[in-house]
Amino acid sequence: EVQLVESGGGLVQAGGSLRLSCAHSGLTWDDYAIGWFRKAPGKDREKVSCIDHAFLRKVYADSVEGRFTISQDNAKNMVHLEMNNLKPEDTAVYFCVVQTYNLGNLCGDYGLEYWGKGILVTVSE
Repeated sequence: EVQLVESGGGLVQAGGSLRLSCAHSGLTWDDYAIGWFRKAPGKDREKVSCIDHAFLRKVYADSVEGRFTISQDNAKNMVHLEMNNLKPEDTAVYFCVVQTYNLGNLCGDYGLEYWGKGILVTVSE
C-alpha cells in the first residue's frame, strides 16, 4: 500500500521560505514520478513540480520556476519542495502526488494515482 504524508506547511510572510516534505512508503518499483500539486480556494488544481524517480528529470509550473526546487532523498524515502520568495498567490493546500504513468507528460494530468492528504501553506501580505 502506498502512503504519502506531507509536512512542513504553515504561515509565512511574503518573501519568506518554507520547505515541504513528503514521506512515502510502498513505492516498490522505479517507474514513477513524484511531486506536488496545489489547490487554492476558488481555483482549479494545478501542478507545482514533479521529479521522475529513475531519470531525475524535473518539471516546474511557470509560476514557481526559479523560486521552488524539488528534490528527493531515496535513502529516507522523502521528497522535498524548497519554496523561496513566497507570494500570497502561493497560498493553497499542497498535495504530494505519485504519477504512475504520464504518456510523455511528466506532471501532467495522467496517472495521478496516489495522493497525500494535503498540507496548508498560507502566505500573508
